[in-house]
Amino acid sequence: MIKIDADEPDKALIQYVADRIRSGEVVAVPTDTFYGLAVDPVNLRAVDRVYEIKARHRHKPLSLIIGHADQADDLAHDLPDDFHRLAHKFWPGPLTMIVKASSNLPMRVTANTGNVALRVPASKIALALLTATGFPVTATSANISGESECSTAHSVFEQLGDRIPLIVDGGRSPRDVASTIIDLTDVNVGWKMVREGAIPEQQIRDVIS
Repeated sequence: MIKIDADEPDKALIQYVADRIRSGEVVAVPTDTFYGLAVDPVNLRAVDRVYEIKARHRHKPLSLIIGHADQADDLAHDLPDDFHRLAHKFWPGPLTMIVKASSNLPMRVTANTGNVALRVPASKIALALLTATGFPVTATSANISGESECSTAHSVFEQLGDRIPLIVDGGRSPRDVASTIIDLTDVNVGWKMVREGAIPEQQIRDVIS
């Protein structure tokens, strides 16, 4: 476990963690919601390891965090206008948007759905790691599937301490509610609420309407 200040992340420590992710390791990192498991999404061995660590079904895709909305253009295609409106309003923040994945992403990340879930987190540690790695990383919750999400590094250690090589302790998560997830992949439907979390559905409607 390595402790990094959530308000002023140490650059040397961030680089150390980024190098571990680049080398193919699975690292638990804090976000602005719960702790997540970060790996290079194009490293298929690392992606497989995430599914093994979480005991997660392979038909469930992994969400990705990105450093800024412009990166979505490399990971998705046919982004609707609603995506840009919502990104401008809520990113960085606890809104995850499911969009059509580009061919740049391995099918193992998308779980053969053709879709990808993206978010820009309002977390200085997570954003610093994204800058240091130079690529998006996975951010599926750092817990065993079916168990409670983790708001502290200690909780991650209790669940996954014997399964992962490194946990970044960035203190307690600033909120104990998961991100809101919406699906923007069906042009006929427009948008669909998958999970109402930190951002209420009405706020989504206010932006899109």
